[in-house]
Amino acid sequence: MDGICKILDGGLASQLVANGYSSIDSDPLWSARLLHTNPAAIQNAHQQFLKAGADILETNTYQVSIEGFKDYLSLSGEKTLQCIQESVTKLVKPLVEECERNTGRSVSIAGSIGPYGACQHDGSEYTGNYLDSMTVQQLMDWHRPRLQALSEAGVDMFAFETIPGAKEGEALVQLLQQEFPQQKAWLSFTCKDGSHTSHGELLVDAVKSGIDCDQITHVGVNCVAPDLVESLLLSLQVYRDKKPFIVYPNSGGFWKSGKGWDADTKLSNIESFVSSCVRNGAKVIGGCCKVTHTEIEAMRIALDKLKLRGDC
Repeated sequence: MDGICKILDGGLASQLVANGYSSIDSDPLWSARLLHTNPAAIQNAHQQFLKAGADILETNTYQVSIEGFKDYLSLSGEKTLQCIQESVTKLVKPLVEECERNTGRSVSIAGSIGPYGACQHDGSEYTGNYLDSMTVQQLMDWHRPRLQALSEAGVDMFAFETIPGAKEGEALVQLLQQEFPQQKAWLSFTCKDGSHTSHGELLVDAVKSGIDCDQITHVGVNCVAPDLVESLLLSLQVYRDKKPFIVYPNSGGFWKSGKGWDADTKLSNIESFVSSCVRNGAKVIGGCCKVTHTEIEAMRIALDKLKLRGDC
């Protein structure tokens, strides 16, 4: 990605819920189940974000794992990897190519790589407790098949996202450097407050592996409450001249084990939020859980206003 400010899409699962697929919220595969059972619903959600003005669309692979698809869909590893590739080749790429033909807009495809914890369906992507017992090598081995499948399918970049702690970030960066030297990625963490990752490290320390890697284009945070974003970005200012930042919050609240989201809130004051993010070094802005195409369209409008004023 270049240094131009861009709009990322929102929470794909949240868009699906808004479209009537509410059962996925209690599904151990979350939105990933629909890759196998209803891919048209996923493509429709992608299309909504595209029409809202997103410059980057993420694949619906955040919670895909070989183990999960075997346990809950009785699919082989080979079939699971095929689903991952088709999330690109059949669901996103045709929309992007059509958009570019019809409008001239350049839209990028990011292969979503969620953390190990997401595929445990226990909220551990918001605690990172599994990092205390797993090695960097174990994490690399677990993530490898998804990166391979997405790379072969032709994504423009990987989205290393909702990463709860430094160790998993380091594992993904090492895997990227050692086995996917031609690929780019961003590295984004979940955080429990205005300066610490969910696992407890200082965010400014956790992003160091990404700062030192030329293949990492952006570092930042996602699925954090909007009111934490400014302080988190301020904590990264020491790196502002080295990497641009990426920010895509949820709509507010925290995920609690056994209960889910603790608040039913909407992302508000979007114009002010986008302006603050840009002022503090964010070059990619979007949304995560409970952020739908409506909020992404408002972000697009807000960013375009900043561009007209020369502020981005």
